[in-house]
Amino acid sequence: MSIEEARKVLATEEQGLAAVRQRIGAEFEQAVEALFQCPTRAVITGIGKSGIIGQKIAATLNSTGTPAFFLHPVEAMHGDLGMVAGTDVVIAISYSGETTELNALMTSLKKRGVVIIAMTGGANSHLAHAADIVLDIAIPQEACPLGLAPTTSTTATLALGDALAVVLLNKKEFQASDFRKNHPGGSLGERLKVKVREVMVTGSKVPVIEAKQTATSAVQVLNDKNLGAVLIVSEDQRIAGILTDGDVRRYIADQETFNGLLVSEVMTPDPVCIDGDMLAADALSILQRHEITILPIIDDSKKLVGMLHLHDLLGKGEFRFLV
Repeated sequence: MSIEEARKVLATEEQGLAAVRQRIGAEFEQAVEALFQCPTRAVITGIGKSGIIGQKIAATLNSTGTPAFFLHPVEAMHGDLGMVAGTDVVIAISYSGETTELNALMTSLKKRGVVIIAMTGGANSHLAHAADIVLDIAIPQEACPLGLAPTTSTTATLALGDALAVVLLNKKEFQASDFRKNHPGGSLGERLKVKVREVMVTGSKVPVIEAKQTATSAVQVLNDKNLGAVLIVSEDQRIAGILTDGDVRRYIADQETFNGLLVSEVMTPDPVCIDGDMLAADALSILQRHEITILPIIDDSKKLVGMLHLHDLLGKGEFRFLV
């Protein structure tokens, strides 16, 4: 019974997200542009559960290159309003749009000339009318069976806040190296501070094979090392190419067999390479830009000295937190 109830909750929240996704349009683009053009900071405000979600949105914006802070509506009316500059952009969150404390703040904010973005499910609410831009977060129903506790609505608000942050991240061309600067104390930040040579795979752990060997032998190395690729080198150990799991699957789908082929006939030649003195953060940016997971590491004479895998930088499974 409890499992079915849990599935029903998740299904209800999925329906809410789908409803919000379908309504994304020109207003969202206007909100992104306002935040992108903002010369100072994004100010996130809300009360109760909306305030908690607002704090998370502010934290996400800060992490991804958009300076932001959370402003409590009540504290704002008792002095904290002084933190708001006329050039700021305010994101005001209230599902009903009729939160008394928040709407009281709107009058003061409008006098300062700030751009106000409302995230609300009340299209005709006081908050919506006070705002310059309205992002509609209306959902079909709350997951709470009483329809009282904010559940689906807070999920939808949080997701739309994530959408704003990620679109802004891409628009600002925010890179992993920028992320590292904003997270100097975290475990990810620590990993990205080091040079590539400190985290790369070396020696017998590197999946490598000479170009004169067979494609079948390359697949054996691919399976033995289990790193998703094998590096192809010339007799003098200069990098010649790379063969990935994906390359093998695609080749077999088209040609059916590797029998009788040299690995040089099926590899991808001239892969992207870096040197060991590069910062891990910059290597991560290269991986992201080329949408790859492996980089051969070469020395000044172009000889292979190691290999860098995405997991060496981020820890297995952690890449999703960046994108």
